[in-house]
Amino acid sequence: MAAKEAIIITDKDEMRKWTRSMRAQGNTIGFVPTMGYLHQGHLSLVQDAHNQADLIVVSIYVNPGQFSPNEDLSTYPSDFQGDIEKLNSVPGGVDVVFNPKNLYDYGNSQIGNGSERNLEENGGMVVSCVEDKGMGHETWVRVEKLEKGLCGNSRPVFFRGVATVVTKLFNIVEPDVVVFGKKDYQQWRIIQRMVRDLDFGIKVIGSEIVREHDGLAMSSRNVKLSPEDRQRASSISRALSRAQVEAEKGQVNCRELINTAILTISEASGTVDYAEIVDQESLEPVETIKRPVVFCVAVCFGKVRLIDNMEIDV
Repeated sequence: MAAKEAIIITDKDEMRKWTRSMRAQGNTIGFVPTMGYLHQGHLSLVQDAHNQADLIVVSIYVNPGQFSPNEDLSTYPSDFQGDIEKLNSVPGGVDVVFNPKNLYDYGNSQIGNGSERNLEENGGMVVSCVEDKGMGHETWVRVEKLEKGLCGNSRPVFFRGVATVVTKLFNIVEPDVVVFGKKDYQQWRIIQRMVRDLDFGIKVIGSEIVREHDGLAMSSRNVKLSPEDRQRASSISRALSRAQVEAEKGQVNCRELINTAILTISEASGTVDYAEIVDQESLEPVETIKRPVVFCVAVCFGKVRLIDNMEIDV
Protein backbone atom coordinates (compact mmCIF):
# COMPACT_ATOMS: atom_id res chain seq x y z
CA MET A 1 0.00 0.00 0.00
CA ALA A 2 1.48 3.35 -1.05
CA ALA A 3 2.21 5.87 1.68
CA LYS A 4 -0.14 8.82 1.93
CA GLU A 5 1.42 12.00 0.55
CA ALA A 6 0.62 15.15 2.45
CA ILE A 7 -0.82 18.22 0.77
CA ILE A 8 1.53 21.18 1.30
CA ILE A 9 -0.27 24.45 2.01
CA THR A 10 1.55 27.78 2.44
CA ASP A 11 -1.35 30.26 2.36
CA LYS A 12 -3.36 31.11 5.49
CA ASP A 13 -6.69 31.45 3.71
CA GLU A 14 -6.20 28.20 1.82
CA MET A 15 -5.39 26.41 5.09
CA ARG A 16 -8.53 27.75 6.74
CA LYS A 17 -10.65 26.83 3.71
CA TRP A 18 -9.32 23.24 3.74
CA THR A 19 -10.15 22.75 7.43
CA ARG A 20 -13.67 24.13 7.06
CA SER A 21 -14.30 21.95 4.02
CA MET A 22 -13.13 18.81 5.84
CA ARG A 23 -15.13 19.62 8.95
CA ALA A 24 -18.25 20.18 6.83
CA GLN A 25 -17.82 16.54 5.75
CA GLY A 26 -17.94 15.41 9.38
CA ASN A 27 -14.19 15.07 10.02
CA THR A 28 -12.29 16.11 13.15
CA ILE A 29 -8.92 17.82 12.77
CA GLY A 30 -5.82 16.96 14.77
CA PHE A 31 -2.95 19.45 14.79
CA VAL A 32 0.76 19.08 15.58
CA PRO A 33 2.68 22.41 15.54
CA THR A 34 6.43 22.06 14.93
CA MET A 35 9.43 24.11 13.88
CA GLY A 36 10.67 21.37 11.57
CA TYR A 37 13.86 19.30 11.55
CA LEU A 38 11.69 16.45 12.69
CA HIS A 39 12.79 13.45 14.72
CA GLN A 40 11.06 10.42 16.19
CA GLY A 41 9.70 12.52 19.03
CA HIS A 42 7.76 14.67 16.57
CA LEU A 43 6.52 11.60 14.72
CA SER A 44 5.20 10.17 17.99
CA LEU A 45 3.10 13.34 18.35
CA VAL A 46 1.59 12.62 14.92
CA GLN A 47 0.83 9.06 15.98
CA ASP A 48 -0.88 10.34 19.13
CA ALA A 49 -2.89 12.79 17.02
CA HIS A 50 -4.15 9.88 14.91
CA ASN A 51 -5.69 8.43 18.07
CA GLN A 52 -7.63 11.64 18.63
CA ALA A 53 -8.82 12.87 15.22
CA ASP A 54 -9.79 11.83 11.69
CA LEU A 55 -7.40 14.09 9.76
CA ILE A 56 -3.96 15.42 10.70
CA VAL A 57 -2.32 18.78 10.03
CA VAL A 58 1.34 19.38 10.88
CA SER A 59 2.75 22.89 10.75
CA ILE A 60 6.40 23.57 10.01
CA TYR A 61 7.26 27.12 10.91
CA VAL A 62 10.28 28.56 12.73
CA ASN A 63 8.70 31.35 14.74
CA PRO A 64 10.80 34.53 15.01
CA GLY A 65 8.50 35.83 17.74
CA GLN A 66 9.95 33.41 20.31
CA PHE A 67 13.61 34.20 19.62
CA SER A 68 15.51 37.24 20.84
CA PRO A 69 18.11 38.65 18.41
CA ASN A 70 21.01 37.03 20.32
CA GLU A 71 19.51 33.52 20.11
CA ASP A 72 19.86 30.84 17.44
CA LEU A 73 17.03 31.71 15.02
CA SER A 74 19.36 32.04 12.02
CA THR A 75 21.11 28.73 12.73
CA TYR A 76 18.06 26.68 13.71
CA PRO A 77 18.39 23.42 11.73
CA SER A 78 16.15 22.83 8.73
CA ASP A 79 15.45 19.95 6.33
CA PHE A 80 12.03 20.49 4.80
CA GLN A 81 12.23 17.72 2.21
CA GLY A 82 13.47 15.29 4.84
CA ASP A 83 10.61 16.35 7.09
CA ILE A 84 8.05 15.63 4.36
CA GLU A 85 9.53 12.17 3.76
CA LYS A 86 9.38 11.38 7.48
CA LEU A 87 5.77 12.56 7.77
CA ASN A 88 4.75 10.53 4.73
CA SER A 89 6.29 7.45 6.36
CA VAL A 90 4.20 7.67 9.56
CA PRO A 91 1.47 4.99 9.68
CA GLY A 92 -1.68 6.72 8.51
CA GLY A 93 0.41 9.59 7.14
CA VAL A 94 -0.40 13.27 7.41
CA ASP A 95 -3.13 15.03 5.46
CA VAL A 96 -1.69 18.55 5.34
CA VAL A 97 1.66 20.17 6.03
CA PHE A 98 1.12 23.87 6.69
CA ASN A 99 4.34 25.69 5.84
CA PRO A 100 3.75 29.46 5.84
CA LYS A 101 6.59 31.76 4.85
CA ASN A 102 6.02 34.53 7.38
CA LEU A 103 3.06 34.75 9.74
CA TYR A 104 4.00 38.33 10.65
CA ASP A 105 3.90 39.71 7.11
CA TYR A 106 0.77 41.80 6.75
CA GLY A 107 1.56 43.19 3.31
CA ASN A 108 2.37 46.75 4.41
CA SER A 109 6.02 47.68 4.00
CA GLN A 110 5.47 51.01 5.75
CA ILE A 111 4.48 49.43 9.06
CA GLY A 112 8.03 48.50 9.96
CA ASN A 113 9.22 52.09 10.31
CA GLY A 114 6.61 52.87 12.97
CA SER A 115 7.53 49.74 14.93
CA GLU A 116 11.19 50.70 14.96
CA ARG A 117 10.31 54.19 16.21
CA ASN A 118 8.30 52.69 19.04
CA LEU A 119 11.29 50.59 20.04
CA GLU A 120 13.50 53.65 20.11
CA GLU A 121 10.96 55.49 22.23
CA ASN A 122 11.00 52.59 24.70
CA GLY A 123 14.72 52.91 25.22
CA GLY A 124 15.79 50.90 22.16
CA MET A 125 15.08 47.56 23.88
CA VAL A 126 14.44 44.91 21.24
CA VAL A 127 12.50 42.03 22.74
CA SER A 128 12.14 39.57 19.83
CA CYS A 129 13.27 39.05 16.26
CA VAL A 130 9.84 40.22 15.09
CA GLU A 131 10.34 43.65 16.62
CA ASP A 132 14.01 43.67 15.66
CA LYS A 133 13.00 43.46 12.00
CA GLY A 134 10.32 46.12 12.43
CA MET A 135 7.50 43.95 11.10
CA GLY A 136 4.80 46.09 12.72
CA HIS A 137 3.23 43.28 14.73
CA GLU A 138 2.11 44.63 18.11
CA THR A 139 -0.43 42.16 19.56
CA TRP A 140 0.93 39.56 21.96
CA VAL A 141 -0.62 36.80 24.08
CA ARG A 142 0.78 36.20 27.56
CA VAL A 143 0.03 33.62 30.23
CA GLU A 144 1.35 35.83 32.96
CA LYS A 145 2.10 33.51 35.89
CA LEU A 146 3.05 30.27 34.14
CA GLU A 147 5.50 32.03 31.81
CA LYS A 148 7.59 33.17 34.78
CA GLY A 149 10.34 30.99 36.17
CA LEU A 150 12.08 28.00 34.57
CA CYS A 151 12.80 28.88 30.92
CA GLY A 152 11.08 32.24 31.37
CA ASN A 153 13.98 33.51 33.48
CA SER A 154 16.67 33.21 30.83
CA ARG A 155 14.38 33.53 27.77
CA PRO A 156 12.06 36.41 28.68
CA VAL A 157 10.42 36.74 25.24
CA PHE A 158 10.07 33.03 24.56
CA PHE A 159 6.66 32.14 25.97
CA ARG A 160 5.06 35.37 24.85
CA GLY A 161 6.16 34.44 21.34
CA VAL A 162 5.01 30.84 21.69
CA ALA A 163 1.56 31.74 23.02
CA THR A 164 1.10 34.33 20.26
CA VAL A 165 2.13 32.12 17.35
CA VAL A 166 0.09 29.18 18.68
CA THR A 167 -2.93 31.48 18.90
CA LYS A 168 -2.34 32.55 15.30
CA LEU A 169 -2.00 28.92 14.20
CA PHE A 170 -5.18 27.94 16.06
CA ASN A 171 -7.05 30.72 14.26
CA ILE A 172 -5.68 29.58 10.89
CA VAL A 173 -5.82 25.77 11.22
CA GLU A 174 -8.94 25.68 13.44
CA PRO A 175 -8.21 22.22 14.91
CA ASP A 176 -10.31 20.13 17.27
CA VAL A 177 -7.29 18.57 18.99
CA VAL A 178 -3.67 19.71 19.35
CA VAL A 179 -0.73 17.59 20.53
CA PHE A 180 2.34 19.00 22.28
CA GLY A 181 5.32 17.08 23.60
CA LYS A 182 5.94 17.06 27.33
CA LYS A 183 9.66 17.64 26.83
CA ASP A 184 8.71 21.31 26.65
CA TYR A 185 6.74 20.90 29.88
CA GLN A 186 6.30 24.58 30.69
CA GLN A 187 5.18 25.26 27.12
CA TRP A 188 2.60 22.45 27.29
CA ARG A 189 1.15 23.79 30.54
CA ILE A 190 1.08 27.34 29.19
CA ILE A 191 -0.86 26.28 26.10
CA GLN A 192 -3.29 24.30 28.27
CA ARG A 193 -3.92 27.36 30.42
CA MET A 194 -4.24 29.68 27.42
CA VAL A 195 -6.81 27.39 25.79
CA ARG A 196 -8.79 27.27 29.02
CA ASP A 197 -8.62 30.99 29.75
CA LEU A 198 -9.44 32.15 26.21
CA ASP A 199 -12.16 29.52 25.63
CA PHE A 200 -10.62 27.88 22.59
CA GLY A 201 -12.72 24.85 21.72
CA ILE A 202 -9.60 22.71 21.40
CA LYS A 203 -8.48 19.63 23.33
CA VAL A 204 -4.80 19.86 24.35
CA ILE A 205 -2.93 16.55 24.57
CA GLY A 206 0.47 16.15 26.27
CA SER A 207 2.60 13.44 24.66
CA GLU A 208 5.30 11.61 26.62
CA ILE A 209 8.99 12.34 26.02
CA VAL A 210 10.75 10.16 23.45
CA ARG A 211 14.36 9.40 24.33
CA GLU A 212 17.50 8.20 22.59
CA HIS A 213 18.96 4.81 23.51
CA ASP A 214 21.05 6.41 26.29
CA GLY A 215 18.16 8.39 27.72
CA LEU A 216 18.81 11.79 26.13
CA ALA A 217 15.52 13.47 25.28
CA MET A 218 15.12 13.79 21.53
CA SER A 219 15.53 17.38 20.35
CA SER A 220 16.20 19.12 17.06
CA ARG A 221 19.14 20.80 18.79
CA ASN A 222 20.89 17.50 19.59
CA VAL A 223 22.44 17.55 16.11
CA LYS A 224 24.41 20.66 17.11
CA LEU A 225 26.22 18.83 19.93
CA SER A 226 29.84 17.82 19.40
CA PRO A 227 30.48 14.05 19.70
CA GLU A 228 31.97 14.59 23.16
CA ASP A 229 29.12 16.78 24.37
CA ARG A 230 26.58 14.38 22.90
CA GLN A 231 27.99 11.65 25.13
CA ARG A 232 28.11 13.95 28.17
CA ALA A 233 24.53 15.14 27.62
CA SER A 234 23.16 11.74 28.66
CA SER A 235 24.02 12.85 32.22
CA ILE A 236 20.81 14.92 32.19
CA SER A 237 18.47 11.94 32.03
CA ARG A 238 20.67 9.98 34.44
CA ALA A 239 20.39 12.78 36.98
CA LEU A 240 16.60 13.03 36.58
CA SER A 241 16.10 9.26 36.73
CA ARG A 242 18.18 9.03 39.90
CA ALA A 243 16.08 11.80 41.50
CA GLN A 244 12.89 9.98 40.54
CA VAL A 245 14.14 6.73 42.08
CA GLU A 246 15.30 8.48 45.27
CA ALA A 247 11.93 10.22 45.62
CA GLU A 248 10.11 6.93 45.21
CA LYS A 249 12.32 5.52 48.00
CA GLY A 250 11.25 8.31 50.32
CA GLN A 251 13.62 11.24 49.71
CA VAL A 252 11.20 14.16 49.59
CA ASN A 253 13.63 17.02 50.32
CA CYS A 254 13.77 18.86 47.00
CA ARG A 255 17.01 20.72 47.75
CA GLU A 256 18.81 17.43 48.34
CA LEU A 257 17.47 15.96 45.09
CA ILE A 258 18.35 19.11 43.12
CA ASN A 259 21.89 19.35 44.51
CA THR A 260 22.60 15.72 43.63
CA ALA A 261 21.30 16.21 40.08
CA ILE A 262 23.35 19.37 39.57
CA LEU A 263 26.48 17.55 40.75
CA THR A 264 25.88 14.68 38.30
CA ILE A 265 25.45 17.07 35.37
CA SER A 266 28.33 19.37 36.39
CA GLU A 267 30.70 16.40 36.66
CA ALA A 268 29.87 15.72 32.98
CA SER A 269 30.87 19.32 32.11
CA GLY A 270 27.32 20.57 31.74
CA THR A 271 26.45 24.13 32.76
CA VAL A 272 23.10 24.15 34.57
CA ASP A 273 20.84 27.08 33.68
CA TYR A 274 18.22 25.90 36.15
CA ALA A 275 17.20 22.77 38.03
CA GLU A 276 13.87 23.05 39.83
CA ILE A 277 11.22 20.76 41.24
CA VAL A 278 7.82 22.36 40.73
CA ASP A 279 4.13 21.55 41.07
CA GLN A 280 2.86 19.85 37.91
CA GLU A 281 -0.07 22.24 37.51
CA SER A 282 1.01 25.62 38.87
CA LEU A 283 4.77 25.21 38.15
CA GLU A 284 5.43 26.82 41.55
CA PRO A 285 8.66 25.63 43.24
CA VAL A 286 8.22 22.95 45.89
CA GLU A 287 10.44 22.41 48.93
CA THR A 288 9.06 19.05 50.05
CA ILE A 289 7.36 16.52 47.77
CA LYS A 290 3.83 15.95 49.04
CA ARG A 291 1.96 15.94 45.71
CA PRO A 292 2.76 15.26 42.03
CA VAL A 293 5.73 17.33 40.91
CA VAL A 294 7.98 17.61 37.88
CA PHE A 295 11.76 18.00 37.98
CA CYS A 296 12.70 20.44 35.20
CA VAL A 297 16.21 21.27 34.02
CA ALA A 298 17.92 23.36 31.36
CA VAL A 299 21.58 22.61 30.68
CA CYS A 300 24.19 23.93 28.27
CA PHE A 301 26.81 21.70 26.71
CA GLY A 302 29.07 23.98 24.75
CA LYS A 303 26.75 26.49 23.08
CA VAL A 304 23.80 24.07 22.90
CA ARG A 305 21.03 24.54 25.44
CA LEU A 306 18.96 21.44 26.22
CA ILE A 307 15.85 21.05 28.36
CA ASP A 308 14.42 17.95 29.96
CA ASN A 309 12.10 16.95 32.77
CA MET A 310 10.74 14.00 34.65
CA GLU A 311 7.41 13.73 36.44
CA ILE A 312 7.50 12.41 40.00
CA ASP A 313 4.22 11.02 41.32
CA VAL A 314 4.62 9.88 44.94
